[in-house]
Amino acid sequence: MASGSSGASGSEQAVQVRARVIIQQCLSAKVMVQPRTDTQEEQHVEIGRGVMVYICFMKGATEDMVEKMVKTVLTARLSKTETGKLVSVLDLPGDVLVVPQSTLGGNLKGKRMQYHRKVNRENGLNLYTKFVQLCRLYMTQSVKCKEQHKVVEAGTYGNKHETLVFSTLTTGPYTHAIEF
Repeated sequence: MASGSSGASGSEQAVQVRARVIIQQCLSAKVMVQPRTDTQEEQHVEIGRGVMVYICFMKGATEDMVEKMVKTVLTARLSKTETGKLVSVLDLPGDVLVVPQSTLGGNLKGKRMQYHRKVNRENGLNLYTKFVQLCRLYMTQSVKCKEQHKVVEAGTYGNKHETLVFSTLTTGPYTHAIEF
């Protein structure tokens, strides 16, 4: 909640959430990017130690906010070193796996989830693509990540949820939600 500058003094207004990110520390992770077809085997991308980033853009999300999101995700001190010190994924250094997760934009109404707040498909794809590109750019600019050949991999935007198969190995339920 943020204090409103217009309206009643001291009243609180709901802040519009335009994107939601879940960051999970992992030892390894893998996501299917292409399901098996009659002519092709299924394809996966995978990472080693680092973070999985589940991301959802909602109505009101703009390209202007994507760079701030990337900087936040990559520089937040959420990854534990062997000594227990918290560092960013850039300082670890670690890999990053970005997974589109439109269901993060849902609201429970009664006993059913509704997804009226998520961004339309075209805008979502553009924002997701920009997010992944900026993650890759910042990773290549990190000396530690470049020296240790750390990567950013990404799931396929727009896959049906039943084909978004993934697995992850974590050191525990070390998961964080960030809203923008």
